[in-house]
Amino acid sequence: MDGGIGDISAPGRLAGPGEGIGPDELALATRNHGLPLEALRYDVTPPGLHYVLVHYDIPEGDADTWRLTVSGRVRTALTLDLPALRAFPAVTRRVTMECAGNGRARLTPRPVSQPWLVEGVGTADWTGVPLRTLLGECGVEPDAVEAVFTGADHGVERGVEQDYRRSLPLRDALRGDPEVLVAYAMNGGPLPPQHGRPLRLVAPGWYGMAHVKWLRDITLTDTAFTGFQQQVAYRYRQSADDPGEPVTRIAPRALMVPPGFPDFMSRTRVVRPGPVELTGRAWSGRAPVTRVEVCGDDGGGWYEAELDPPDGHTWAWRRWRAWWTATPGRHVLSVRATDASGAAQPVEQPWNRGGFANNLVQRVPVYCPEDG
Repeated sequence: MDGGIGDISAPGRLAGPGEGIGPDELALATRNHGLPLEALRYDVTPPGLHYVLVHYDIPEGDADTWRLTVSGRVRTALTLDLPALRAFPAVTRRVTMECAGNGRARLTPRPVSQPWLVEGVGTADWTGVPLRTLLGECGVEPDAVEAVFTGADHGVERGVEQDYRRSLPLRDALRGDPEVLVAYAMNGGPLPPQHGRPLRLVAPGWYGMAHVKWLRDITLTDTAFTGFQQQVAYRYRQSADDPGEPVTRIAPRALMVPPGFPDFMSRTRVVRPGPVELTGRAWSGRAPVTRVEVCGDDGGGWYEAELDPPDGHTWAWRRWRAWWTATPGRHVLSVRATDASGAAQPVEQPWNRGGFANNLVQRVPVYCPEDG
């Protein structure tokens, strides 16, 4: 006799000592993909290179029949099709989006889930309607405290069958900077299916779990949302029974375009002797990045990189540049960012049971041959 649906959905766990990536994690990794680090050279990430994390299946998103409902603690509920949404004044915002689990695969012990290294990030120009515009059209009741967003993707996770749902505090949903968008375009074109076609939420500064894709419903509530993705998943925990703290805004991070050229399997970089320009991007969802430092000696001898001046895109990454002199042998290059709040990337591993917000400094092994 068959059991319940929970029989096929395993609880969260940590990998055992020496345990490698298993078939389940490999299945996740083939469905999701990270940013090739050489694509950090683009100010705006081409859609096919932007990181993708899909929890369940990519639902069919027919723009002709899609409807977005806005209801709950509002004076006038709305049901909007795509033409009705496009009739509102549109805005475009450049936003760096990062998966909350970025860096998980580098942790010890390793949480078993999507095995990100450092590539779970991308930056796009998102076009749509400010959420506060839609809520203003509805009229927000005085007792509303949260906005709950429901996507069309449906699945089971740790025994819980669900639509993907997340919430934002009402103060964040109504904020002007950063301004949350109901987006229908990416980099000037319709949303690709894997990025939420035809509608998604874009919440600048927040980790990717808040940017609900395939958005079909917004409900204002007078109580805190306690759904799975809010109260069970996406929390900083040290143990299985720890209630934890919620994952919210992006911690500071800098990444480097790996210099030179790669070995196919190991991705070890080969560089020629002499001056090497290092470049990459830095960002934070908490405060503007104010400093980037690099190191060519595996964590010793940090020195400051040149950071591009602000360009008006407050919630997007910034380019940095530095020079390093390569000498024959093996080296490890590192980079770290500090933001205006004083938060800096750690050089020692931070750890939590879900593998969230691991912004440990990037380390790029390079080899400089004696023959040049």
